[in-house]
Amino acid sequence: MPSDMNRAPERDRSVTDLFGSAIGQISTLFRKEVQLARAELSEKLGDAAGAITPLAAGGGLLLGALIVLLFALVALLERFGLATGWAELIVGLAAALGGYALIRGGLSQLKTSNLVPTRTTTQLSRDAQVAKEQVQ
Repeated sequence: MPSDMNRAPERDRSVTDLFGSAIGQISTLFRKEVQLARAELSEKLGDAAGAITPLAAGGGLLLGALIVLLFALVALLERFGLATGWAELIVGLAAALGGYALIRGGLSQLKTSNLVPTRTTTQLSRDAQVAKEQVQ
């Protein structure tokens, strides 16, 4: 390799040259790791964005179905002799409590760790360890 012939042998290089070379390599390595992290985050966000359309459409249809079912429940309670206002209040409170419980459960399961670029963070910690070993 022509570039290897121009380079001084490792034993003939000064400590400052070796240190500068190591710092340059570490800097390049971390730049590449940041590029990898960006690519990995972009990939994960792209996957999540692809799921938004069917989720929104399904949510819209379910909301419409829920409204119809709640009106039907109010009508059923009216048939049993309950006044319209009381039937609407009972159904509204039951729906609000159910919705609150579902939201609380969903928030407790929501994890931001699914968006963390795990491969990149693992590689960055390895690179940091190698960098520490090279500097010592």
